[in-house]
This record gives sequence, structure tokens and C-alpha cells, in this order.
Amino acid sequence: MSQAKSGLSRLVDDVAQGREREIVIVRGGRPVAKLVPFEDDLKGKRIGVAKGKFQAPDSIDSCDEELPALFRGD
Repeated sequence: MSQAKSGLSRLVDDVAQGREREIVIVRGGRPVAKLVPFEDDLKGKRIGVAKGKFQAPDSIDSCDEELPALFRGD
């Protein structure tokens, strides 16, 4: 734990640059935490993310004229 505290910046750089896949932090001989690179799960997956999750009603376009007015504050 003390090594991780004193060298945290280096450990983060090692994981972020891919020099280490993961770093396990140990306290008293027992693993207590794992340092892994952050993966942006949403990157490139936004379009179609809800496909098949719900069904739009047939009347979804019935307020085409009303909706822009709501945004304008009419």
C-alpha cells in the first residue's frame, strides 16, 4: 500500500500507457484494490443502443407541429 501511495502517478501512467494490464494493490498480504485502464463503454456505441428495448407508438409523429412550439416557448 505504501508503495502505491508514493508511486501512484507512475502506476496510473503504466496502466494508461498499456505497460501494465492491471495493478493489484495489497494491504497486509491481501489484495484490496485493482488499478485498471478506464474503458469508455459508450464510445462508438450510442446509435442504436436502445434498439429492440421498446416500441414507439404509431402516434409518435402526431404532434409534429406542437413539439417545435414547445421548444420555442409558444
